[in-house]
Amino acid sequence: MGRVAETDSISRYETSSTSASDRYDSLLGRSGSYSYLEERKPYSSRLEKDDSTDFKKLYEQILAENEKLKAQLHDTNMELTDLKLQLEKATQRQERYTDRSLLEMEKRERRALERRISEMEEELKMLPDLKADNQRLKDENGALIRVISKLSK
Repeated sequence: MGRVAETDSISRYETSSTSASDRYDSLLGRSGSYSYLEERKPYSSRLEKDDSTDFKKLYEQILAENEKLKAQLHDTNMELTDLKLQLEKATQRQERYTDRSLLEMEKRERRALERRISEMEEELKMLPDLKADNQRLKDENGALIRVISKLSK
């Protein structure tokens, strides 16, 4: 029974000292979990406890930031898709416009060539008349040369 009495007195001592330190902590404005023993720990071990809560906060901040970035990425992808559609539509309009302008240019060129062909056909129709006029002028020239040569003798 001697041992039981010793453990009882030790447990009473621990209980009373704990309550005294709790009272001391409450006077200093500390929480009950932060005791004199924790203050006596080296600074690095206190940082570990502080860091774990900081890591949790950092983790939550990073998660929130990741969600925000995912939302921005989604918005950017939607905007990219929209811009691609607009670009495709603009390209199609440009191709249609280019096709139209090419068709118009081809039509103009064709009309110009048709005009040129009709002008050449008219010239071809006049060609026999021109040949006849040319022959008549040659004949007249020959006759004039003969008259001038007879007069000069």
